[in-house]
Amino acid sequence: MRPSRDTVGRRGEDEAARYLRSIGYRIVATRERVLRGDIDIVALDGRTVVFVEVRSRSDTSHGHPAETVGWQKQRRVAQLATAYIRRHRLEDCSVRIDVVTVTFDAADGGPRVEHFQNAFESP
Repeated sequence: MRPSRDTVGRRGEDEAARYLRSIGYRIVATRERVLRGDIDIVALDGRTVVFVEVRSRSDTSHGHPAETVGWQKQRRVAQLATAYIRRHRLEDCSVRIDVVTVTFDAADGGPRVEHFQNAFESP
């Protein structure tokens, strides 16, 4: 039986956060609720506030997870990031939006994590 979409998504977010910590990011929030939406991960990369969209798939038979970040999703993530910045008064901070993809069909059984820094325009 295949895991549910929610299960794959949560596992992907957990793997993404683990990966980001391993490269020196400080995780500030996960699944942050803003404007009737969620920001998957808010992190600090040095002095830059990074909003991370995580896309996960149990396999790549229907394409790479990064392919699911179309212009509508990009616009929505940018809106949520802008709302977060306003709420926390971070207007003077450097901001970036990254995408982390996690695929669970790796031959060795472990997840395959890919990180796309500055994946699309930030607020």
